[in-house]
Amino acid sequence: MDRINPESWKQYLPEFQEKTDAFYAGTLDKAAYKGFSGLYGSYAQKGGKASMLRLRMTAGRVTQKKLAFVAKALREHTVPRAHFTTCQTIQLHDLQPGAVYSIMEQALDADIVTMGGGGDFPRNVMCSPLSGVEPGEYFDVLPWAEAAGDYLMHFVLAEKMPRKLKVGFSNSPANLTHATFRDLGFAARPDGLFDVYSAGGLGNNPRFGVKVAEAVPPQKILYYIKAMWLTFRAYGNYENRGKARTRYMQDVCGSPEGYVKAFQEKLEEVLATGENLDLDLQPVSLTKTGNGPAPESPRVLPQKQPGLYTVAWHPIGGQPDLEVLCQVSDLISDMEGVEMRLAPDEGAYFVNLTGAEAQQLLDATAGNAAQSLFETSVSCIGGQTCQVGMRDSQGLLQACVQAVRQADLPDGALPQIHISGCPSSCGTHQTGIMGFRGATKLVDGKPQSAFTFFLGGCDRQGGEAMGRELGVMLEEKIPAFLVEVGQAVAHSGKDFLSWYQADPGAVERIAAPYLA
Repeated sequence: MDRINPESWKQYLPEFQEKTDAFYAGTLDKAAYKGFSGLYGSYAQKGGKASMLRLRMTAGRVTQKKLAFVAKALREHTVPRAHFTTCQTIQLHDLQPGAVYSIMEQALDADIVTMGGGGDFPRNVMCSPLSGVEPGEYFDVLPWAEAAGDYLMHFVLAEKMPRKLKVGFSNSPANLTHATFRDLGFAARPDGLFDVYSAGGLGNNPRFGVKVAEAVPPQKILYYIKAMWLTFRAYGNYENRGKARTRYMQDVCGSPEGYVKAFQEKLEEVLATGENLDLDLQPVSLTKTGNGPAPESPRVLPQKQPGLYTVAWHPIGGQPDLEVLCQVSDLISDMEGVEMRLAPDEGAYFVNLTGAEAQQLLDATAGNAAQSLFETSVSCIGGQTCQVGMRDSQGLLQACVQAVRQADLPDGALPQIHISGCPSSCGTHQTGIMGFRGATKLVDGKPQSAFTFFLGGCDRQGGEAMGRELGVMLEEKIPAFLVEVGQAVAHSGKDFLSWYQADPGAVERIAAPYLA
């Protein structure tokens, strides 16, 4: 497989600049610009006065070179805000057009591509963030995820698909990337092979993926990706955008079994062409050795490489302090083998650290890190920024964090929650044990800011569940609701999960008055 040279994308940038200039001049309307700009990984923010730019980080891997570029761009353009997304990308926000043009072009020199980052194109390929270093993983899926990401770029300018295509790789049943309910997912097996899932997804009418193949050698994954692309083009809905995602193909094909048959037919077509899509990859071997013990901290994780460690960093809401992000880039620049990995819950990890290096990363990120499991909660960028967002999900999360801190609840009294500003589920609200989705509630006949409450979601492979919709809760009441739940858990002496499993109806009973 030939990899597209990032430099080659520069030829398409003048058209983006032309159309963007027209939008900001008022000669191109919002809908037309949105339909165009997504190809370049950029959208106008709500209000049309600034733009965002999405930097692909294939498999969530941010090398020293890529992180150095991000830091340079933040500094040179005085970028106000960045966001770690649930699809393991970095979004830059509140940009003026000149900054967008410059960053988009210069990023290509650092092997960072924005093309296809939005719109109806293959999106950033996801991967278990600790693949290659995580004790107990089935095998290192990172090389295969990166190869998939490179291959999918060939389809960005090919025949257009109905809607976006999201691909994920998981290295264990933790299933952090939701590989079993993505548009296409590769779930690692203990025997070093993949089970392949397809036609799943979150948002309106969520569906779990259908297992379309078992025990697939990693070397063969590109055949399945091409088959997925052909299946989507053949059975995807080009007429109704609301039903133009792969999950609806289960119905188009009559049943999950019908979809498997359709997928297998396209796979046979790919194989019959004789095209060689075999991969020959090996995980990069790390020769680095440790030089001392790790510091005592719940944010320090041992790696499967003896003497090496990972440091977790989770800025609240995936909103890093940009000075800290730049300082971290400077800090790791001469650390052998160290890189940042973005996580699907909007956090980040620094891998391949010695004990002494781990201490430096702990110190550098101490003031900008979640202090409890609850503070690692997930939130999309929210309706203050996103054109389609209904509610300020980031604002809600901040209010909840402050209320929980004021209540002085112990760590573990509340779980990681998931907040989406709209039904698109960018905050993955359907997968959390507690989730919230932007909504409206009438009070005395007047619409009020609210969120629909979901309970009981789970993303672990073998236990997958979509949260049940329980009702609508006024936004202003949600912090008090969470505090009441946390106080009940703390009083029990258990952690949240143990408490919930012992009495599954307890959350619903506490929620009832808030939903009335």
